[in-house]
Amino acid sequence: MLPLTPPPDARFAWRTRVRASAIHLVSCIAVATAVAALVLLVWYPWPYRVISGGEHLLFLVMGVDIVMGPLITLAIFDPRKPMRVLKRDLIVIVALQIAALFYGLHTVYVARPIALALEGSRFRVTTAVQVVSEELPRAQEGFRSLPLNGPWLVATAEPSAQEQGDAIFMAMAGADLGARPLFWRTWGPDARRETLKVGKPLEPLLTSLANRVEVDAAIARTGRPADQLLVIPVIARRLDWSVLIDKTTGDPVGFAPVESF
Repeated sequence: MLPLTPPPDARFAWRTRVRASAIHLVSCIAVATAVAALVLLVWYPWPYRVISGGEHLLFLVMGVDIVMGPLITLAIFDPRKPMRVLKRDLIVIVALQIAALFYGLHTVYVARPIALALEGSRFRVTTAVQVVSEELPRAQEGFRSLPLNGPWLVATAEPSAQEQGDAIFMAMAGADLGARPLFWRTWGPDARRETLKVGKPLEPLLTSLANRVEVDAAIARTGRPADQLLVIPVIARRLDWSVLIDKTTGDPVGFAPVESF
């Protein structure tokens, strides 16, 4: 409990201020830990937390929230104040923190990746804010509401002759096929054949890599040798990596910091 009863002879009371600020800090860290688990394990699972900037967004939000509250508490927690005033000040601080936290979480939420979409010879990580939401009611069954537990793996259909003009216009406006639910398709044999067709062998790229250690670690996580992997570039909000494709099945089995355009 915060020491809300001011001693009659208190001066600046550094010890009391620091204690109140420390209690506030511990509470903030506990909340931040729960929020970080939601963001990094559910909304931005690896590697999306890296390539889509989830870590940076989270650390910015949490850093401001964790620092702001305890520092303000340190500044305003004066045991000489009447209890009513001290309670009011603390309630205002907590209310401001909650408002800032929800605003920051909303920003992270709308920027979360919702689809890893195959668009011809590349993958695209689509975020929630990029989705053409007007098309959701007309999407195939299963794609009419956005996921809350990490991105889907989807293929995209080629626009028909009648849809070509509109597709080009919308792509120029920033809405590529990967952001259009109307063209999302369940991952299946056609998509696997396409990845095997457009994928490039990984092994020849390894000799010229400066970050070979990181790439070797990514290969090891797939459980497959390099000569059994293909690479297809992936476009994301923060970094452009490559998706690692199993040469036998055509399925994505990992990600690597490789430039493969």
